[in-house]
Amino acid sequence: MDTLPIPITQVLLSDAAQRDLVTARRKALCEILWCERYLTREGLIARVEAVLGKGCFGRFAWQDTFYRDMRVVRAAFRQAGYELAYSRRRARPGYYLRGQPPLAPGVRRVIAGAVAEVDRQQAAVTRRLRPEERAQQGLSLTHLAHQVVAYRRARRGENHA
Repeated sequence: MDTLPIPITQVLLSDAAQRDLVTARRKALCEILWCERYLTREGLIARVEAVLGKGCFGRFAWQDTFYRDMRVVRAAFRQAGYELAYSRRRARPGYYLRGQPPLAPGVRRVIAGAVAEVDRQQAAVTRRLRPEERAQQGLSLTHLAHQVVAYRRARRGENHA
């Protein structure tokens, strides 16, 4: 039997992930590991929770849930020709795809673009701030980012109504 074209499977997977938390978690784990390497269990859980919400691994037996998810994720990567491994080295602990660079090329391009956009004069001003002033600036930016997200969600809700 022929396999389905990738766009069809992507639509089906996205639909399943919207309906099923287990599928959503496993999809998020794969997407994160595809882009970043050397993430510990705690780091992976934090990133998945940032996408799906706190407690998405459950309140009880979350460690078992994580390891079950990782067995499936490891099998998915193996099926695609990649080996998901775990490094216990102090310098670089965590899950990684053997033979792949620490960051996917697309992620590196995004970081390079962001670095190129840094205003050196503003960075110099920020360096002269006291630690509490820097913290306040960071909190203000975070608050603004939350407001922007809330505004966009509200606008999306208006457009769907």
